[in-house]
Amino acid sequence: MIKEILKAIGIGGVAMACSCSQSPQPPYKGKSAALIYNLLFCDRLELFQNHKGAQVRPWSVLFAEKPDLEEVASIASDTSQESRVRVLAFHLLRKARCDVKQKELLGTIVEVGLPEGLDTLAVFTDGGARYINHSGKMVMAEGTPNVFDSEIKRVLAASQPIVAAIGPWDRERLPPPPDGTIRMTFLVSDGLYFGQGPMDVMQEDPMAAPLINAATALLMKMVEKTTDGQPAGGAYVSPSAGETSTHP
Repeated sequence: MIKEILKAIGIGGVAMACSCSQSPQPPYKGKSAALIYNLLFCDRLELFQNHKGAQVRPWSVLFAEKPDLEEVASIASDTSQESRVRVLAFHLLRKARCDVKQKELLGTIVEVGLPEGLDTLAVFTDGGARYINHSGKMVMAEGTPNVFDSEIKRVLAASQPIVAAIGPWDRERLPPPPDGTIRMTFLVSDGLYFGQGPMDVMQEDPMAAPLINAATALLMKMVEKTTDGQPAGGAYVSPSAGETSTHP
């Protein structure tokens, strides 16, 4: 069933494709999509400076030349903060060799390498979600409650057993996955975790399959909420109402 669903939403043929090469090229040609893609991983604080006011907390703390680590730790532990802000704070603490909380999941990113490019779906514990189609078109949701709440919670719930079973990646983030490969990256308090493999293999994996199913259900619903069944450029689904509008 999962293969038919993937084919219906534009990921047809991935399960049977095979490639072991990894391209160092950016995953999206458009600057906006490429930037939003890299912002998802929260491993490069400088990318956020053009989009957030550096004079306002928490950004004033995170962007400080010599961050106050107690303040940074306060931001990292503050569940009222945006998930990605907390990931950035945890990242700074780890760089400063501070002890951090272990295995607190803050977000999940699922990437599928296609012959046409890369499909990326990300969800965060604050209720946000983003889908970047291989064409570079995007659908985003912010705030909670929103129309995708149950699907987002399913993705996060399916991520927890994987995070519990593996550990953080201790090297630089890898290039996007090649054609035929699915990668699942987890934004966790003690680092980036990830697993990947051929789509057909991962669909049969007892831990990966529930996450693939949950991510597919969310992706389908996000696509359905756009005007023509395809991701609209910068489409934004507002909280609660589920209405689609143009995201600034």
